[in-house]
Amino acid sequence: MRRRVWMLYSSASLLTASLAVSLAGPATAQEKPAAATKTPPSTAKTASPRRILVLGDSLSAEYGLARGTGWVALMTARLKDQQLTADVVNASISGDTTSGGLARLPALLKQHQPTLLVIELGGNDALRGLPLASTRDNLRAMVKAGKAAGAKVLIVGMQIPPNMGPSYTREFEAGFKTVAQEEKVPLVPFLLAGVADRTDAADWFQPDRIHPLAKAHPVMLDNVWKQLRPML
Repeated sequence: MRRRVWMLYSSASLLTASLAVSLAGPATAQEKPAAATKTPPSTAKTASPRRILVLGDSLSAEYGLARGTGWVALMTARLKDQQLTADVVNASISGDTTSGGLARLPALLKQHQPTLLVIELGGNDALRGLPLASTRDNLRAMVKAGKAAGAKVLIVGMQIPPNMGPSYTREFEAGFKTVAQEEKVPLVPFLLAGVADRTDAADWFQPDRIHPLAKAHPVMLDNVWKQLRPML
């Protein structure tokens, strides 16, 4: 198995950079939900148009990227290209955790009434060393809330550097699969597959060595699309 991009750098420097990004204060621009990724309302004569709600962190909020170049925005364009009618709402916030997502979700479900909920959270939990049981519980609660609101749910998994030790790293990765299996929902095993495990992975990340460059986001979309497309 190829080493992840994080293995290319020292653990100490990586953890410092990771925490600096994930713990950015709420006053920063990146702490606001990503904008300009909502498609115009469908004019199709359907009683219940499809609406995709993406609940994520900086990997979905276009951190460090020009607006419209992140994987969520690219998904909006792909839906249009493939003549799939669906509105997309990107409610991602840089630095968000599973507890933050869980707290925000009820209002988002009520406001947007999605038919499909994409959950891309958990990376910042691990970077902060939060208890993995809490991360799983939060993911599980978000899935249940989405289902109760009538939405199909897709979990997007993440992997982390080995800073917290091999046991924590393995358990973190396995947590997404555990919740997906328990709740019987689809899972994207690793959002950064094909990016973080490339031999030239260092060339696909921003200087912080955590957030992918714009050229990586079509690959990230492909990873999500494999599971999302059959759900539409």
